[in-house]
Amino acid sequence: MLTSKNKVLTCIAIIFLILLMLPLVLVVVTSFNTANSISLPIQGFTLNWYKNILSQPDFIDGFIASLEVAIIASLLALVVGVLAVYGLTRSNIHHTSAFQSFFLSPTLIPEIVIGFALYQSVIVGLHLPVFIGLIIGHFLLCLPYVIRLVTAGMLMLDRHIEEAAWISGCSAKKTFFLVVLPNIKASIIAAFMMCFINSFNNIPISLFMNGPELTLLPQAIMNYLQNNYDPTVSAISVVLMVFTGVLMILVEKFIGVNELTGGK
Repeated sequence: MLTSKNKVLTCIAIIFLILLMLPLVLVVVTSFNTANSISLPIQGFTLNWYKNILSQPDFIDGFIASLEVAIIASLLALVVGVLAVYGLTRSNIHHTSAFQSFFLSPTLIPEIVIGFALYQSVIVGLHLPVFIGLIIGHFLLCLPYVIRLVTAGMLMLDRHIEEAAWISGCSAKKTFFLVVLPNIKASIIAAFMMCFINSFNNIPISLFMNGPELTLLPQAIMNYLQNNYDPTVSAISVVLMVFTGVLMILVEKFIGVNELTGGK
């Protein structure tokens, strides 16, 4: 039975849910508006703003560039993060907590500060291409997610499974690839999804690490807003929400919530 305390908590939860969902609903509604500006109530229904997305080359190029950067940075973070977590959880390394703090340190620094520092050191100082600077910045953004999620998966993995593989004649390398990785695949895929979504939608770091030859989608949307205030921005926002939702559905379909949470 619901007590008075539970009813209050339920009401508060519903209020916060409404506050979270209402802006998204308004974005969806305004994306179909026939008016030439983002306004409510809408004057009619049209899909022209969705068609207009395809006529904006900056959006198409920005989407492809964001996709490339997000995938490369996420994969690099996975390679480094998984190896780092395995070493920290399975090796007798002194000051493990210090290493954990080091890998998680990017979360303690504002992203806009990371972007400015990388711009000064990588672009201005080392004269590296903007694309390389973006990969480095988004790698730093993604790494803490990998460390946290994969660490949780490794801590839930029974070490006796690895010992049984060693006793059966598997080398340490084979055990890592054939036993450890398959047993923590849910954490790895969840980490990749978190990395990809945060990298794809990142603005602070991308704000500094861009140039005439390369602009990511969030920056392209901001540039468009400086000169236009039509529902095209709402339309592309809806497309991004659907894109993110499809990714999450695919994760649920092929992994499942139970496996992501360790079967609890």
